[in-house]
Amino acid sequence: MPDAQLYDTIGATYTVTRRTEPRIAAQIWAALGDARTVLNVGAGTGSYEPPDRDVTAVEPSALMRAQRPAGAAPCVAATAERLPFKDRSFDAAMAVSTVHHWRDPIAGLREMRRVARRVVVFTFDGDDPDWSQRFWLTRDYLPEVAAALTGWPPLDDLTGAIGARAEPVLIPWDCADGFFEAHWRRPEAYLDERVRRGVSVWAKVGAEVERRVVRDLRDDLDSGRWAERNRDLLTLDAAELGLRLLVA
Repeated sequence: MPDAQLYDTIGATYTVTRRTEPRIAAQIWAALGDARTVLNVGAGTGSYEPPDRDVTAVEPSALMRAQRPAGAAPCVAATAERLPFKDRSFDAAMAVSTVHHWRDPIAGLREMRRVARRVVVFTFDGDDPDWSQRFWLTRDYLPEVAAALTGWPPLDDLTGAIGARAEPVLIPWDCADGFFEAHWRRPEAYLDERVRRGVSVWAKVGAEVERRVVRDLRDDLDSGRWAERNRDLLTLDAAELGLRLLVA
């Protein structure tokens, strides 16, 4: 399902659990360098838009555009693959947790490179063979995520499309942004339907799989099996779960 259609379906409560995580934002904003004009592609409700720069947003979903707060940056209805701007219109272009929804990620990244002299993209390394094993939720409960990533370009293809380097992004244990991996040390959060509704993975795997995961995870939390399997996580302040910042 294309990005706009997906978020027109699941995005009604997106702002309840999805917001800017300051420590990740600091890494993204530092990567923007001295850029004064910034294009935010796949901008959603405006998380991670730097408050001290001249931002223009692009978002294809009408539902997501409608949830942007008062005073947010102006938002254009368009897709990443066809940005309605001239070459080098911006100092920088950014994209946060959106590339995996694009119909053609490589084309979208090249469009960002066309319209901006600097590109910063927050995404994940889905072609790492250890990726699905790093996170207990995909390893022990949700192997279907691997199938959902079929056709996702390797990280080398993403970086190569724009001449980028890839930096690891650690997830703090108390991450404020409720993306898929955010609650790695707070497993009970995945039992909360409001948390799940803010993450597109659940829409992709389907309701039957979601019910199974919730049931199995609840059982393991009640019995202590989850804590026994993941006791090493409880002393960590941050985790490396394959999230990456591409900077070109």
